[in-house]
Amino acid sequence: MAGMQSHGKMKVPVLVILVGCLFFVLTVVPSCLMRATANDQDDAGAKKAFAEAAEVLFHPRCLNCHPAGDAPTVGNDRGAHLFNVKRGPEGKGIAPLNCTLCHRETNPPGGPPGVPNWHMPPENMPMTFQGRTPGELCRQLKDPKMNGGKAGDQIVEHITKDPLVGWAWNPGEGRTIPKMSHKDFAAKMNEWVKKGAACPE
Repeated sequence: MAGMQSHGKMKVPVLVILVGCLFFVLTVVPSCLMRATANDQDDAGAKKAFAEAAEVLFHPRCLNCHPAGDAPTVGNDRGAHLFNVKRGPEGKGIAPLNCTLCHRETNPPGGPPGVPNWHMPPENMPMTFQGRTPGELCRQLKDPKMNGGKAGDQIVEHITKDPLVGWAWNPGEGRTIPKMSHKDFAAKMNEWVKKGAACPE
């Protein structure tokens, strides 16, 4: 009988400990997780990073192939393209004036710029940069319905590895390049994503 009473007394502290642990899990742990998430979510930092990266996105090297209409523009002054070429359904021009007819894999001296698989965004996802504000462009870039279903890390991978993006820093003779380096541009876009991808107004 004494043993049973002793055993019964031991159950009370164990029960108290279990209740205490449960309270900790249900209240303290979620609070810590929320604080960690809040630390990762830096709206002001994300907006600043995108605004700085937008200087590259609004450079002629990007704007020329991301026009407001279906005709690409050319040069540092974004003039009209020769031969009235158009985007086409896949962004590769309309035969016989396909983009790669003139835009080859390299930049020939005095000739049309070139890089492998030269093209514009397709008709169903035009990715217009011209005429956008930084906020409008930001919201467009992160909208899966407008960016080809890409998540933030896929956007960063695209601007880091796609040869067409990299070409902007090696456009050939007579063409200006963005002031920000490709490496710094990719880092700013990555910072934007990691801080929550908030957009400027």
